[in-house]
This record gives sequence, structure tokens and C-alpha cells, in this order.
Amino acid sequence: MVDRYDVAIAGAGPAGAQCARDLATRDYDVVVLETESEDEFPRQSNKSTAGTFPSMMSSFGIPDDVVMSYTDDVVLESPNEYYESYQPGAVLEFAEFKRFLVEDGRENGAEYRFDARVSRPILDNDGVIEGVRYNGDEELYADVVIDATGPAAPLASALDVVDLERENQAIGIEYEMEGVEMNHPEYADLRRAMMLRLDHDIAPGGYSWIFATGEDTAKVGICYIQNDRHREFAEAGKTVDGYLDDWVSRDPRFADAERIDGKVHRGSAHIQMPDEMHTDRFLAIGDTVPTIDPLWGEGIHKGMKSARAAAATVDRCLTDSERRLDAESLAVYERLWHRDVAPRMKARLMLTRLLYLAPNERYDRFMRDLKEAEENTLERANQGDKRAMAKLLHLDDIPLLTKFARERLDV
Repeated sequence: MVDRYDVAIAGAGPAGAQCARDLATRDYDVVVLETESEDEFPRQSNKSTAGTFPSMMSSFGIPDDVVMSYTDDVVLESPNEYYESYQPGAVLEFAEFKRFLVEDGRENGAEYRFDARVSRPILDNDGVIEGVRYNGDEELYADVVIDATGPAAPLASALDVVDLERENQAIGIEYEMEGVEMNHPEYADLRRAMMLRLDHDIAPGGYSWIFATGEDTAKVGICYIQNDRHREFAEAGKTVDGYLDDWVSRDPRFADAERIDGKVHRGSAHIQMPDEMHTDRFLAIGDTVPTIDPLWGEGIHKGMKSARAAAATVDRCLTDSERRLDAESLAVYERLWHRDVAPRMKARLMLTRLLYLAPNERYDRFMRDLKEAEENTLERANQGDKRAMAKLLHLDDIPLLTKFARERLDV
């Protein structure tokens, strides 16, 4: 007997599970293949800081049960300055969030197979994907196959749909800690905040964070991008773990803090311009597609949006009387992705690269500029508004912009 479904999804992260959830409510036969075992899920894949905003919670029907804490502010720090902005948010218990998505999808009819490591696509005589191989020699067939495995991307890579550049890979690690002084007199009050810090001494070529999860508990982590700035400022042989441990040992907010046993999360993503995300009978969603978002890119929401765009595209194609699933028909997904997931992606990627190219002293000035700017300037710049971005630049930034242009020409 041949296993055949309308849709097969590789990966049970937020994007894969949400896509299955949407498709199951439309009564499609959908199966999700997940590498991890069900009794430990999610263990290795429990990697996210899980900061999100009310728009995600309401759009996707996420219950309060999976929230560790609600926050009022987003705080940006530089080596010597900080900027506070009122922006309500939520820090999720990421494992419970992922388990909710799986169980809700199951209740609507989605099938899950855990301990199922997808290795490569099954191709027909014309080289078009018609299924997947997993756990060595097991096979499964579907009208549409979706890769939601994140940067591993075994199917998208085999089909030459995505080309992930290692030099733009973001590497991150996070501890959950208790005993953190969340209202230290030298810093902003973080008791109900999500804080992101730009400081090459802590995270060369990247950023660090503290997300409040309780009275004296927080998610604390760093992420750097393997870019030119990281290579310039990084210490030879120093790992991401070493950078986080150094920050924890030096920052007075952690003087009496301790790591919570078993609460270490790791992850990676690729910061680059995405190319194609689909081909005949195939879509790539979530972190399988490179990300371009600066600062609070809110990766969870982006992954969920890409899942919804993929589900809407599949529904459109499968309800067509001819069930057309060629690349041209599935191109609707990319149009929805560029409209809803990452609009104005070129401008936003430019902001990302400029941020990490700047030296520490420019970060201090950036915070002062934000304090003097209109209240929504940073939000608009984060969304790729070039006029808002221009308000945060100065004449003496010309050498920085020249350096940026030179590095882009060398790519």
C-alpha cells in the first residue's frame, strides 16, 4: 500500500505546524514528518526567544496558556545609551506553543509522524517532486510537498530552490535565568520589557537580548551573523557560548543570577535576500527561506504568515478543477510572501546590514537619535520606510555608507 496525501510537510516547527493546521481545517489530507520523538518534542528544536506581539496572538488564535509573561515595552540598548518604546508584547513558552499547534492541528485532522527524518525528495521521470524519503528507505507521496525544516532545508536544497550562504548565517544561543536584576539603576527597567542590545563587545556582528519572563527571571541570549563585522571584531576561536558566558559574567544585572537547568536553546537562520521559494509541486516556508528582518523581525510571526500564505496557495490550486500544481500556478505563494511576510525586503535588508556594519559609538548616537525622532520612526524604518531610515542618518555617516556600498559590490 502506498502512502499518499494531498500535502506532506517536513518539519513540525511553527511554520510547518501552522500550515498543517490551516490545511486540516480545509479538510485536506495532510501529514507532517518531524525528526524528533514525540515524547521529547520539542527538545533540540526548542530554540526561540519566542518574543511576539498581540497581532500574532490574535491572528492565529494562540491561547494565553502558552505565554510566560506579557510585556509593555521594547528597549534598545547600545554600549552607553538606551531607548524605550511602548509596544505591548508577549514572551511565549516556546515548547508549549509548539505543542499547542501540533495538538490543534491533530484535532482538525492533520496526521503527525514523529521520529521521521526526511532525507531527500522522490522525483518522477520529469524531475518533479512527487514525495519524500524518510528514515532511510521509507517513502511517502503527496500532491504538494512543503519544506518547513528551517536552515537544514534538505528538500529545498536538493531541488535547488534555496541557496543558503554560510557567510550570512546567524548563530544564536539563549539561557533561561533566575535571579536577574531586572530594574538595575544603571539600565532601563526591564521588568515588563523585551530588550535588544547592539554592542560588538558582547555580540560582534550581531545583538544580545534580555526578555522578561517573570519577577526576576528572563531569557538571555546573543546572536551574531557570520558577516564581515563579526570577522573584524570577533576573538579568534571564541564560540557563541563563550560570548554569552562573558556577557553574563560582566553585566551587573546577572551578578546574582543563575542558569535554570535544562533551559538552553540554540538556533540559526540565514540573513540574506531570498531567491525562489517554490517550484513544481513544492513550497519552502518558515526559516527554510532566508530572513531579512532587522531588529525585532519577530521571526515567529513571519514563519506563521508564510505558513498561511502557503496554505492559501495550496487551497487555491487544489480547488481548481484541473488541480494545477506547476510552478506558475504555485507562484501565488511568492506574491503573497512578498506582500504579507516581508514587504519592501530590499530596504529592510539594507537596514539590517547597515546596523551590523556600524561601530559601537554609532550605536550610542542611534539611541540618541531615536529619543529625538518622532515616536513611530523606528517602527517605520523597521518596516522598510526609506524616509524614516533617512531621518536616522547624518552627513558624517557617508564613510559608513561608502563602506557598505563597497562591501555590497564585492559580494
